[in-house]
Amino acid sequence: MLDAIRLDHALSVWVEVTTLIIPGLNDGDDELTGIAEFLAGLNPAIPWHLSQYCPAYRMHDHPPTPVETLRRACEIGRQAGLRYVYEGNVPGEGGESTHCWQCGALLIERFGFFVRRNRVRQGACPDCGTAVDGIGMSGA
Repeated sequence: MLDAIRLDHALSVWVEVTTLIIPGLNDGDDELTGIAEFLAGLNPAIPWHLSQYCPAYRMHDHPPTPVETLRRACEIGRQAGLRYVYEGNVPGEGGESTHCWQCGALLIERFGFFVRRNRVRQGACPDCGTAVDGIGMSGA
């Protein structure tokens, strides 16, 4: 998996990474720090989506991921230097929106999979002018 991410990035393919965080399996600080540092080492603009695990189908032996664990993982990602870190599967908790990595202004407000507001203008933050990484980031 890491080789594929490395190769796609080297080929200039836009890469976003999702990590399903499962309590007791991959929610430790060392593992999350390793993932975050790997991504930031390739490019701090790679978005990292941290997804809440919910017991389903054949895997019922782990509890749902606590929101606090997702928030801790987001902080680990930011401390590693990642610009875009998101909480997933917890709509309305505030971690699904995009903020300017330079000034912190709200750029794209989301609720779950729905975009409520997009403030990106000509690929940049309307407050400080910092370019927003991604494809199709022209906004309205």
